[in-house]
Amino acid sequence: MAKTLLFLPDISGFTEFVQTTEAQHSQHVIAELLEVMIESNTIGLELAEVEGDALFFFKEEMPSLEQLLAQIENTFTAFYSHLKLLEKNRVCPCMACTTAPQLQLKIIVHCGDVEFITVQNKRKPFGAEAIEAHRLMKNDVDSDNYILISDALANEIMLPAHYKSKLYDFQEGQNEYDNKIVKYLYSILDKDHLKLKPFATAQKISLDKSADITYEVELYCNAQEGIEWVSNYARRYEWAEGVDQFIYNEHEVTRLGTEHTCVINGKHLNFVTVTKNDASAASGLIYGEMTDGPPFVDKVYQFYTFQPINAQRSKLIVEVYLETKSIFKKVFKNFFIKDVFRKGIVKNIDNLSEKTKEIALEE
Repeated sequence: MAKTLLFLPDISGFTEFVQTTEAQHSQHVIAELLEVMIESNTIGLELAEVEGDALFFFKEEMPSLEQLLAQIENTFTAFYSHLKLLEKNRVCPCMACTTAPQLQLKIIVHCGDVEFITVQNKRKPFGAEAIEAHRLMKNDVDSDNYILISDALANEIMLPAHYKSKLYDFQEGQNEYDNKIVKYLYSILDKDHLKLKPFATAQKISLDKSADITYEVELYCNAQEGIEWVSNYARRYEWAEGVDQFIYNEHEVTRLGTEHTCVINGKHLNFVTVTKNDASAASGLIYGEMTDGPPFVDKVYQFYTFQPINAQRSKLIVEVYLETKSIFKKVFKNFFIKDVFRKGIVKNIDNLSEKTKEIALEE
């Protein structure tokens, strides 16, 4: 029987992260991280199962030492590159989004003569070696950011006991499981040595004029809850009138650069999340978006600023900038378009204020 490779990336800090942060956003963050690790697969690993905070891969063919170490580096790079993206382009102030960069990753790799079980037409590793691979996730390595390779696999791919490179510095370790000593090699990774993938820089808008429309209301919720009402597109159905559908990635946390589409009377308006160059913590919590879809206007920028009043109330300031280039569009904007936008903004933001008031009275 040919030996099978077992490859288990496991997100460190998952339990505490989920239990102490907002559930929906923590789930989205974890889902995104699992997806980018799945996409980092370059050696033909097969996904057996998603195990909450971990992935269980296998490959019925042994890679070379160089291939395996390259795959491990790819997975770590994808993971920490995405965390850096979440950190730099964050919009939401909730605990899940602010603490996500503190998550870490460990990868357990093992091999052996593996049996398989088929469940709902999907083959999964089964038996003693699969159990041992999972038990190796509980070990004495004093870190939450490392790679662990079982002795069985190290011997198979001829990994020296003290292999060292710019990224790896393997040490020997062992633990006892069910009265059996299992030896392994491990290397704590310094993520500063990873070449993180570049990502699109969030668009920051410089505005050298006053807003065409400004409107303020009081919300019967705190500023953090207020920004969730706006940046969580699923909640917009509860207060935004005139929109047939919001199209967005339901498994993604809204951040700078993310996109969504509003369908109004069959017309699709594509929005991207942006921020202002002058945005600062002193201004309050800010969410912004831009579209170039409306007729008679080249671009529309909408910024929602949430300023705390007290623990239960906040002030929402909405600013709308209508960008036009031609003389005809500028005239049309001043005599007609601004009024249309104002009516829609006032109606929807008043709806949002009333919605938060209804919820506050029920509590």
